[in-house]
Amino acid sequence: MSKLPTILSPTEEDIQLLLSAQCHLGTKNATTRMTPYVYKRRADGIHILNLGKTWEKLILAARIIATIENPQDICVVSSRPYGHRAALKFAKYIGAEAIVGRFTPGTFTNYITRSFREPRLIITTDPRSDFQAIKEASYVNIPVISLADTDASLQFVDVAIPTNNKGKHALGLIYYLLARAVLRLRGTLDYETAWDVMVDMFFYRDPEEAEKEQEAAAAAAALEGDFDAAAGEATGDWAVEGTANEGVAGIAAAATADWSAAPTDWADDGAVPAPAANSSWDA
Repeated sequence: MSKLPTILSPTEEDIQLLLSAQCHLGTKNATTRMTPYVYKRRADGIHILNLGKTWEKLILAARIIATIENPQDICVVSSRPYGHRAALKFAKYIGAEAIVGRFTPGTFTNYITRSFREPRLIITTDPRSDFQAIKEASYVNIPVISLADTDASLQFVDVAIPTNNKGKHALGLIYYLLARAVLRLRGTLDYETAWDVMVDMFFYRDPEEAEKEQEAAAAAAALEGDFDAAAGEATGDWAVEGTANEGVAGIAAAATADWSAAPTDWADDGAVPAPAANSSWDA
């Protein structure tokens, strides 16, 4: 940690995030080239990674990525399902290109293929699952940065970031910290201000859980729409019932109309024809 400038040193919050995401937990196996990154071994056989060296390699990788003038010349490869979302988000925020899922053989070597690419730098999630991309990169002299666990083979890997690359939270956090470090080195993001992007955006989400959340949201929206429709119907009924022809106001109006018309009727019916003056007496 002493080799890094003070501005590049991790904060206490960064270390807490690494610990909470279990980035320091390795596997029960450790290869010879990954042994220098191991801090100690637990009683149950799990190797503990040195987070200080993890941060040093992460900053080194960020400095390498920041030197690429055109970000589209950087290719992020992740065939591991837990790394799909993290790789896509990382590529989006730094302007790189992502290849998630199955890697098509010949993407870096066969120019006839439709998916042919000539990147200047490759970032992989797991040296074992992404070995086809790493092997093709070695054929065309493309440098490789890879996340590596304690049991990873570092063949053809130029820069290895020791971390837990099997957990969805660990993968998302490492890609989040790497993207933030690249943006800070480019000058896009200030060191003193926090990044407004949440680390949860880089975490893997189960498609079934996402579908359930969407269905629940749709059901809630439909229920709210039904309630609004019912409220509108009730308001319409009350408006019809409250017209001037019904209710107390209607009765009062009808009574006023009948009484006003009554004198006219009585005047017409009660009119008695006047007798002829002194007709009988004169007779």
